[in-house]
Amino acid sequence: MGKPLIPAQRRERIQEYLAVHQIARTVDLCNLLETSEATVRRDLEWLEQKGILERTHGGAILSQRVIFEQEYQQRAQHYPDEKRRIGELAASLIEEGDIVFINSGTTATQVLQHIRRDSRITVFTNNVNAALELGDPGFHYYLTGGEFQSRSNSLAGRFALDNLNLVYANKVILGVDGVSLKHGCTVPTNVEAEVVRKMIERTKGQIIVVADHSKWGAVSNFPVASIDEVDKLVTDEGFGKSAIEDLKEHSVEVLIASNAIEIA
Repeated sequence: MGKPLIPAQRRERIQEYLAVHQIARTVDLCNLLETSEATVRRDLEWLEQKGILERTHGGAILSQRVIFEQEYQQRAQHYPDEKRRIGELAASLIEEGDIVFINSGTTATQVLQHIRRDSRITVFTNNVNAALELGDPGFHYYLTGGEFQSRSNSLAGRFALDNLNLVYANKVILGVDGVSLKHGCTVPTNVEAEVVRKMIERTKGQIIVVADHSKWGAVSNFPVASIDEVDKLVTDEGFGKSAIEDLKEHSVEVLIASNAIEIA
């Protein structure tokens, strides 16, 4: 065992580890730093106060800021297979007779594309891709109306909010840019956040979030829901077991899209 590291050195090593792995278990950090669990926890607390990481069940996750909204086509190139499987699994949660809100985004678009064409359901969405890609889906769907947002291929603004006030849904399926225990579900623009919050407000049933594993620990600009408001998270195989445990403690069911097996 070498000379004990001073706090600044330990914290630098922790940051270097997280930069590579994104997620760290306390036990692994103890081995890395050759120090006690109590010391590691104090270091993690200090780094969390600086906004560098977020403490989780048995460890920490690197804080990732999502400041700018990418163009829709750019986002569609990120994890396309995972998003397709997530969309398929999330669509299977929709039942006959449901009235469902679905927002914009590439993963939410996959949900829309995987709804059974003969379903007796009604969908309300601000996702313009519903109109561009679905054609005649065989189920009832309505665009919210509103001002067109070119970067996200979505509709937002006062007109969209007023129309959402005319209906209640019994499920809402939401694509988000970040999912964090501390900061909840977040999106990059205020106009999309307003629509999502309104959808949640007008839902008298389950709140379902669809997000690939890269969204875990990410924090964007505008919060739309706390973790405790979410009923289910549909994600992919890259989502860590420790993250599943963290969400389970908040009564969030995690569904892994690889083979439609419920994990938590």
